[in-house]
Amino acid sequence: MIPAIFADISIAQLALITGAALIASVIGGVSGYGTGALMPLVLVPILGPAPIVPIIALSSIFSNAGRTAAFRELIDWRRVLIVLTGAIPTCMLGAFGYTLLSGRGAALVIGGMLALSVPLRRLLRRRGFALSDRALAATAVGYGLVVGGTTGSGIILLSLLMAAGLQGGNVIATDALISIIISFFKLMVFGFAGVMDAQAVAVALLIGAIALPGSFLAKLMVERMPLHVHSAILDAVVIAGGATMAIAAFAW
Repeated sequence: MIPAIFADISIAQLALITGAALIASVIGGVSGYGTGALMPLVLVPILGPAPIVPIIALSSIFSNAGRTAAFRELIDWRRVLIVLTGAIPTCMLGAFGYTLLSGRGAALVIGGMLALSVPLRRLLRRRGFALSDRALAATAVGYGLVVGGTTGSGIILLSLLMAAGLQGGNVIATDALISIIISFFKLMVFGFAGVMDAQAVAVALLIGAIALPGSFLAKLMVERMPLHVHSAILDAVVIAGGATMAIAAFAW
C-alpha cells in the first residue's frame, strides 16, 4: 500500500524513481556527476518542474555523503575551502532567484542548463585550463550563482576542480563534500521560501536512501569501468533530455 504522502504518485512511477536513483548514483559515483543530471528527466514528467531543484538539493546530500564516505581519504580540503568561500554567498542568491520562477521558467532553466553543461565541459577540457587558487576562488563565485538555481550544474564544479589540477578520485571526493555543504545552504533558502512540500521531501529522502549503497558499488567499479564510455552515454542523455525539457516548457 502506498503511503498517503505519495497519493499522487503511482506504484509504477515510484518504481521508476527508485530504479533511476540507483542507476544515477552508480553513474555519479563513477563519473562524479549523474544524479542532478539524470533524475530531472524522470521527476519532471511525474512532479512537474517547480520542485525539482529543491528535491535534488536534499537528495544530493545523501548521495554525496555516500561518495564522501567511500572516497574520504582523497578529499582536497584546501580546494574545498577555496570553492566554498566564493560559492556560498552567490549560491544563496541563485537559490532565491529560483524561488521566483514560474513552472515554465523553472523548466527552461533546468533544461537549458542540462543541455549546455556538456559542451561547456568539453570546452574547458579542450582548452586545458590550469586554475590557480585565486582563479578557482573567482570562478567559484559564478559557479555558486548557477548551482543555486539549477540542477545538473555540478559538471561545472567538476570541470573547475580538474582545471585546478585534481584528478580521478580526488575530483569525486572533493566535489562530493563541496556539494553537500552547498546543498545545505540551498535548502536553507528553499525552506524559508516555502517551496518544498511534504511530498517533495519524501521523494528526496527516497532518492537519497537508494543512492547511498550505489556510491559504494561505484567505488568497486571505478577502476574497472571505461569512464569515457559512461561519459559519452551520459552526455547524450543529458543533451537530449535537457533540450526536450526546455522545448516542452513552451507547450505548458
